[in-house]
Amino acid sequence: MGKRVAILDEVRGLAYIAMIIYHAYYDLAFVYGHDLPDAVDVFMKWFQPLIAGTFIVVAGISSNYSQNNFKRGVKYFFCAMLLTFVTTIFMPSEIIIFGVLHFYAIAAMIYGFIGKFTEHIPFIIGIFLFVLLYAVTLNIPRGYVGFDGLFTAPMPDILYGHYWLFPLGFPSAGFYSADYFPLIPHFFLFMAGASLGIYFKTGKAARGFYTSRFNGLAFIGRHGLLIYMLHQPALFLILDPVHKLLGQTTMFL
Repeated sequence: MGKRVAILDEVRGLAYIAMIIYHAYYDLAFVYGHDLPDAVDVFMKWFQPLIAGTFIVVAGISSNYSQNNFKRGVKYFFCAMLLTFVTTIFMPSEIIIFGVLHFYAIAAMIYGFIGKFTEHIPFIIGIFLFVLLYAVTLNIPRGYVGFDGLFTAPMPDILYGHYWLFPLGFPSAGFYSADYFPLIPHFFLFMAGASLGIYFKTGKAARGFYTSRFNGLAFIGRHGLLIYMLHQPALFLILDPVHKLLGQTTMFL
């Protein structure tokens, strides 16, 4: 299995805390309709991709330590579809069709098939290649490839004319998901993490990566799926009564 990178659980735990903070902001701003300071909005605009990117890279690294990535992906896919069902019934305006949990489930299943082949790519080459592919394809869900300010090229319109292509990164005009992380470009970021994980697995990284320092964060990181599934209901249980006391309309009235 290779030497486990203990710090991954801590980084994941910190990312979950950051995710809860962001979703509390999102609920206040977009579900409850509060006007928050512009500085907060600007900060959160950049904070959210950083959180998501951390999750995806860490997931890619961790894929090197899973005994069965395909089985793990199936478990996450079941949880993702439960999330889609719940948001469809109780929060249709915030429905999640293909969020980060859906993405990770599919990415893990794909890696379960290709990991044995890609792990032979030298990790430095893998990191460089997949980060480059991620950067080039970052705007495919917006209809083009390339680097803003340098060169861009439009993608064929036909790719965005079929609703069922949204998992790949080609959303049609009528597609909506409150949380959207398609395979392109995010699978390349996942693979960059997987390439980095190949290096960590050799045990040659700095000793500090393999030593746990913050047991509380590590505990959160190890129980991340449960936290992910329950944190939004918990936030609503906290925020909704507060708004009722303030005499404001809430999502449940």
